Amino acid sequence: MPHEDTPVWFITGCSTGFGHEIARHVLERGYRAVVTARNPVQVESLVSDHEGRALAVPLDVTDPDQIRDAMSAGEGTFGRIDVLVNNAGIGYFGAIEESSDDEVRRMFEINFWGLANMTRAVLPGMRRRRRGHIVNLSSMGGVRGAPGVGYYNATKFAVEGLSEALALELAPLGIKVTLVEPSGFRTDWAGRSANEANHTIEDYSATAGARRRQIRAGSGRQPGDPRRAAASIVQAVEAPNPPLRLLLGKVALTAGREKIKSLARDFEAWAAVTESADYPEG
Repeated sequence: MPHEDTPVWFITGCSTGFGHEIARHVLERGYRAVVTARNPVQVESLVSDHEGRALAVPLDVTDPDQIRDAMSAGEGTFGRIDVLVNNAGIGYFGAIEESSDDEVRRMFEINFWGLANMTRAVLPGMRRRRRGHIVNLSSMGGVRGAPGVGYYNATKFAVEGLSEALALELAPLGIKVTLVEPSGFRTDWAGRSANEANHTIEDYSATAGARRRQIRAGSGRQPGDPRRAAASIVQAVEAPNPPLRLLLGKVALTAGREKIKSLARDFEAWAAVTESADYPEG
């Protein structure tokens, strides 16, 4: 049986992809884990060999009652939650003008509000203990925008802003926050789990349409390995000084560096105009 000091992880969206691999890796390392999915049957194989250390719980992050019940089950079984991994999320493809309001709102409910509400549910216990770690799965789509995924970008930019503020609020309380920003990985994100606009506009074929076709065609052949990503995330959480941002994948690192250069170019090129907007000194 695990010692009572063994860290307890709570991971959302464990049926496939990053969530599945993070849960598997955490349990292999001897940690305890609350392993969640909308259908817990899909995670039975993860928990079956880890009696006493793993708890499978049904969880739809858009349902406040299920969030409360899942958190109560985890804390009731293990006494606390040390690490929350907000992994549950979906994609959606379509130009801004093409996109369906219903699909976009559903994506915000999962990607942003689900994450925010899970975070608020775990914070009281972490604050009492003055320790904990919240890991929010963002994306390179939360670092820079791209045609065809503008509303997905919006959900992840929202996660980035929330997490930056959260990190500043929680640092004095001993609670850490890490944003994970992957590039392309072989998960189901670009496959069946991502819907797309039903109505397309020809004027966007060379931008949003081309990007959508590229992502779909590359599904299953992305360079990123979800198992290696899971190990990297756990390594960051275990580090004495974990990063606020953890890029995953060579493409992510290249894109992140390009974003920094792009920001610097605009900032410096327009610095005089920027500074001229203040009241004159004196």
